[in-house]
Amino acid sequence: MFLNWLGTLPGAAAQGIIWGIMAIGVYITYKILDIADLTVDGSICTGGATFTMLLLAGLPIPLCLLIAFLAGTLCGLITGIFHTFLGIPAILAGILTQLILWSVNLKIMGRSNVAIPGRNFDLWVSALLPSWQSLLVLIAIIAVLIAILYWFFGTEFGTSLRATGNNLNMSRAQGINTDWTKIFGLAFSNGVVGLAGALLFQYQGGSDVKKGQGAIVIGLAAIIIGDAIVSKISQNFAVRLLGVVLGGIIYFFVYQTVIFLGFDSDLLKMLSAIVVAIFLGLPYLKKKYFASKKREGKRNA
Repeated sequence: MFLNWLGTLPGAAAQGIIWGIMAIGVYITYKILDIADLTVDGSICTGGATFTMLLLAGLPIPLCLLIAFLAGTLCGLITGIFHTFLGIPAILAGILTQLILWSVNLKIMGRSNVAIPGRNFDLWVSALLPSWQSLLVLIAIIAVLIAILYWFFGTEFGTSLRATGNNLNMSRAQGINTDWTKIFGLAFSNGVVGLAGALLFQYQGGSDVKKGQGAIVIGLAAIIIGDAIVSKISQNFAVRLLGVVLGGIIYFFVYQTVIFLGFDSDLLKMLSAIVVAIFLGLPYLKKKYFASKKREGKRNA
């Protein structure tokens, strides 16, 4: 039984890396821009659906991945325009875009799900391939992605994007066009999510319009787990991004273990949401608890 469980871990690691890439997209909006963006539940499917249909049309995989990234970017652009030009709160703007994308994704695929006959294509990542092969490709992709992001957020524009999330009013006072940085951040983050969707649908052998539901929860779980692991080790930006990917891998190790032990898979997203809610609430509870203890100690003194 233990050996059987070990045999499931390479596949879980591959999916964990893919969802870790998606979580990096969430990290850009949630941690850097300080925006709760729910577009990702739709844009991950848009990227995957775009990739699937282009691949079936005969386009090469690198071009399909690039266009999937651009499709995700367009999704984030819509949310950014809703938020900045129309003044719609970010969370509501993401929900509106997500609703739009449900119809868009159905139109892209023509039906609710489309299969990729893996044996007819030389896929880069697939559950049909040896696990080590998919893992090597995914590790290479994540290394390139982290290197690009590390370089970009060290540039002047990348720094202005980080400043927008840290202090919006001060950024405006320094002459930064915060509307533009928000739009760019939302577009780029959803481009990364769209790329993750393309890799996910490629790995799983097809696209499904429902596949993106709950993606934001998995992304937040990966961020929280990763941050808990690496925050006390290093504050280096590249290390923190790597921690997000590690969080995705750990999440899917737990996910695979729970399924292997016979836990009802229908309850897994509920369990994930509860775990995320607990970790998000811990800083507040810790602050409230210790603040009250401190006040009580001063009174007693």
